[in-house]
Parts: sequence; C-alpha cells; structure tokens
Amino acid sequence: MRKPASPWIDAFGRLDILINNAGVFPEIAECEDHSVEVFDYIVRNNVRSAFLMTKFALPHLKRSRGVVISTGSEAGEMGEPTAAPYGGSKGFLHAFMRGVACEQGKHGVRALCVCPGPIDTAWTHKETGPMNEQMEKQTLAGTVLGRRGTPEEMANVFAFAASDEASFVTGALIFADGGTTIAKGGPGEMAQSFVREQPKPTLDLRHSHDGLKGKPVENRTH
Repeated sequence: MRKPASPWIDAFGRLDILINNAGVFPEIAECEDHSVEVFDYIVRNNVRSAFLMTKFALPHLKRSRGVVISTGSEAGEMGEPTAAPYGGSKGFLHAFMRGVACEQGKHGVRALCVCPGPIDTAWTHKETGPMNEQMEKQTLAGTVLGRRGTPEEMANVFAFAASDEASFVTGALIFADGGTTIAKGGPGEMAQSFVREQPKPTLDLRHSHDGLKGKPVENRTH
C-alpha cells in the first residue's frame, strides 16, 4: 500500500523551505532551582521539534535543493543567566544547523540559523512573559540600539536567508540581535531617542504577542 504524501506535498507538489521557529521560554530561575519538568518541556519544544521537522523534511529538500532555517538566539552564543536551559537549547540549534549544512551541502541543501535578540513579543514584556521589570530593563539596555527588534524586522532577515539572494550562505549564524552579542555594559541606555524608536510595521502583527497564550510561565527568582 502506498504511503500517503505529506499534506504540504499534496497541496504544493514540493517543499523548498523549512523554518524551525517553534520554541518556548517558560521559566526564569537559577540553574539549581530550575524545574526538571520545565527543562524537559524546553527540550521537547526547542530541540526535539527542530530535529524531527528537519529529519522528515530533508528528503523533500534534497529534491528541491532547498533550505532549512532554525531560529537560534544570541542566548545560544552567550548563554542566558537565570534561563540557562533555554540558552543551551538554542546553542544546540546553532551546532545542529551547522552539522546539517556540512553534511547536506553535497545535495544542494543549505542550513543556517537566524539568531534574534530581544524582540517585541510576549516573551520580553514583564506583563506577559517570565521576566520581571528589572530583567526587562536590563535586556533592552544590553542592546547597542537600546530597544527591542520587531517581528517584521526578523521576518525580513528570514526572507533574505531563505531566498536565492542568499544562495552562498550556509552553516551561518545570522545575528539579528540589535548588537547584544557585542554589547559591553548597558550601551542601550546611551542610545539617542531616535535610535531607540522601533520602526513602524507595515505587516499585520496583531498576533505578535500571542506566543505564550495557554503556555506555562513562571519567574522563580522572586
């Protein structure tokens, strides 16, 4: 009996691009206080999901000479105090994509990570995510530009990375982090007001803060 094709193949006939963007940032706690249950939750959502999606997409991407892009993070490069398991999960994605890029290049498949810094989503606001007010301020001050990035700014980077214009880019970590990885001290506090102002979006971003709806969130450092 013939095994049915995947729904996207049935619908479109081919697969050119895989974006591994699913992930969670559920808990703030020092490592010895971090719950094992939440650690397992992070691994399932941030690590296992990207592995499985990549594994089952690769046969189709080989035929199309496509690209797989995972959402890394500046935390995967620098670590994330009070969220060390989260940073570790992103570090896995960085190394995973580089390994996939190296082994799959012979088939014409590209693989890379886009690595955001603090973005204007539910995760980086104290009202909707696990950060408290002090952490929120420190996070923004830790960017050279002194502000959050926008979902639209990240979408533009992903669109470039997936396009033919980036055809010679593979195994790369593209840091779209407002300068977080190069920041020393709190440079964002010195940024002029026009630099700190977020660009006005042209895309419909009504759901940009919905990422933590229905998900467990806890700050255990209080």
